[in-house]
Amino acid sequence: MRPKVYIDGHVGTTGLRIREWMAERDDVELLTLPDDRRKDDAARCEHVRAADVAVLCLPDDAAREASGWVVDVPTRLIDASTAHRVAEGWVYGLPELTPTQRVAIRGAKRVSNPGCYPSAFILLVRPLIDAGVLSPDAPLTCHALSGYSGGGRQLIEKWEDPARGLLSLPYEAPYALDRVHKHVPEMVAYTGLRHEPYFEPAVGPFRCGMRVQVPLHAGVLSGGASGDRVWEILHERYRAEPFVRVLPIPAPGSVHDRSFDPQACNDTNRIELSVVPHPSGHVLLLACLDNLGKGASGVAIQCLNLMLGLAETTGLPA
Repeated sequence: MRPKVYIDGHVGTTGLRIREWMAERDDVELLTLPDDRRKDDAARCEHVRAADVAVLCLPDDAAREASGWVVDVPTRLIDASTAHRVAEGWVYGLPELTPTQRVAIRGAKRVSNPGCYPSAFILLVRPLIDAGVLSPDAPLTCHALSGYSGGGRQLIEKWEDPARGLLSLPYEAPYALDRVHKHVPEMVAYTGLRHEPYFEPAVGPFRCGMRVQVPLHAGVLSGGASGDRVWEILHERYRAEPFVRVLPIPAPGSVHDRSFDPQACNDTNRIELSVVPHPSGHVLLLACLDNLGKGASGVAIQCLNLMLGLAETTGLPA
């Protein structure tokens, strides 16, 4: 019998992409509700409880409510909201986090899907802290540029409103600069940092795609570690990963106007990591990914595959 999967909130950006990428699969049974019942709490609860794995693509409060529906049934959950990313009893759904994270995800009843910005930041920073090249006390900055779909339906409607003219904006727009972003707690918790990074997100005039930049001043690199050393750590950590690519260090003078395209990994579950050394000893870390691919829907399918005992790469474009 095929395992049953229910996507609660399948018409939202993350849920829609999950459903699209799973539509042709014959190894699972996708439970669905007709459009006129998809907001019916009783019908939703029934489908969540009937599933082997339910994927919650809901606002935070709705995800918290839905997670309470399965306390007395064997249904396992993947929550794509921010509600449970640092909550006790939930396993963080980033398979590449540590060598043992996949084992934890496979056996978990509750998995919290990572955020798009944090996925990139954590994959760039965590190996350097583990290797002792960065101190957990290091004061870090993160500048990140995302396509406007990263903000969900409200931001999509805002950017695609012809009256606003945002799609012709010739520069990136600042985003959430006056508040602590909801992704910061997981950025701290899963890197091992002791202090919040200064997180500076921005939105660009494109629907999907993301570039995350973490500049490392030479003074925060222990023992004067070079760009080559930083690259070696990341390359060694991810060399066997199917969805993480550590690109070669750019040759001097080779970085140009179109380098590090935030849309380079669109429509895939791939993330590309780059290390760019500076003559002064500083190092720039960069990551490019699809905010709705490896940044949301793709990593949810990775976790789903692991939880169902399937090959992790099943149904995922690399």
